[in-house]
Amino acid sequence: MRALLGEHGLRPSRRRGQHFLADPNTARRIVRLAGVGAGDRVLEIGAGLGSLTLALRERECAVLALEIDSRLMSILEREVADDPGVRVVAGDALTIDLDALLGAAPWRCVSNLPYNVATPVVIRLLEEAPAVTSELVMVQREVAERLVAAPGTPAYGAASVRVAYYAAAKIVGMVPRAVFVPVPKVDSALVKLVRRDTPPVDVPSRARLFQLVRAGFAHRRQMLRRTLRPVLGERTTSVLTDADVDPRARAESLGLPEWAALANAEAAP
Repeated sequence: MRALLGEHGLRPSRRRGQHFLADPNTARRIVRLAGVGAGDRVLEIGAGLGSLTLALRERECAVLALEIDSRLMSILEREVADDPGVRVVAGDALTIDLDALLGAAPWRCVSNLPYNVATPVVIRLLEEAPAVTSELVMVQREVAERLVAAPGTPAYGAASVRVAYYAAAKIVGMVPRAVFVPVPKVDSALVKLVRRDTPPVDVPSRARLFQLVRAGFAHRRQMLRRTLRPVLGERTTSVLTDADVDPRARAESLGLPEWAALANAEAAP
């Protein structure tokens, strides 16, 4: 990996949070944990120099490799030029038209996500790419803990609630720092997310549900009767009471069912 970067006079971009996976055994382990195989359509975000791409092709997956960095894309295109099972696409996972990119056929996502965009990329796939039925993503350990956190735990936050609405998520492995170039200053973890067939709660408006969640966690050490006032106004206490939520509770103590109860109580006539 270092030789390939040196050959092309490239340095990993700090701004883009680039840390390249340099151990083929780790790449194969990730693919194995993802449970993908021959014929599966796999979206790989941040394909970089192709370590994970090659491991996916060993399993005979059809890979759509999305890369934002034109310098890396040109190298990757040369590396897979003779492989019809890989399609390399230039684009930003946060802004690209996912419907046009993926279509309606089912996809799996297996990716080493750049640290600085990991959470918004995961959430965007859940919210805007229903064709993606599962994700196996490598992210910073602290991000992984937030994505899978349960109510009442230190890592639990707005992202945890949003993930729980769409998917069952769990940490399935850790990745040592030494397998990356450059070596990061943080640990990495593998998170597997499997999309739910239907959300576990019914709410009048998904957008309003998440607006309440964001407001509740905006000042997580404050009581809900204060944090929700900007969005609920004078109805704050009555909505909390109707939802059977203690106005003195804090956001971190509410699970998805309680947040849904708040959304339903607010919408009630």
